[in-house]
Amino acid sequence: MEPQFIDPAISRYTDRPLPEYRHLPFRNAHPFLDEEGHSYGEKLSPPKSFTLENWQSCNDYLYSIDLFNYGFWWEAHERLKQVCIAAGRESETGQFVQGLIQIAAALLKHFLREEQGAMTLAELGLGNLQKTGGIYLGIDVATLVVQVEDCLKSADTEYPQIHLKK
Repeated sequence: MEPQFIDPAISRYTDRPLPEYRHLPFRNAHPFLDEEGHSYGEKLSPPKSFTLENWQSCNDYLYSIDLFNYGFWWEAHERLKQVCIAAGRESETGQFVQGLIQIAAALLKHFLREEQGAMTLAELGLGNLQKTGGIYLGIDVATLVVQVEDCLKSADTEYPQIHLKK
């Protein structure tokens, strides 16, 4: 089963290759821990810096958006955790990134038909995003919120994507 996206031909923000498969917990090889995992042995670490001023040049953030946009929600979630650490977890930017992490997890749960978990995570994530407004870290917050809410209303839906505004 493959997810359907609002814009199947969305442009990428990096040239880093996408993983060989979408990790689905307890259904396929763990990317980092299993020898068959698509990122076996890779160690993630936070970028040196992540701020409102440098997000456009943060390859880890941009790659996380690519992963999100192509339905690699678990992978996006893991990489965004590192970006959140670099931003400072309690900062406004860190809280916004935490919202993206929660939304990625919510979309994965929705894809796996775990609706209770999806709704709980989405509520938390959308709350973190809505603490800001307008365009934040290149993301049109209102548009993403509507896309996520619409997606979670139906099992057969198009999944949201993030069009960064630079």
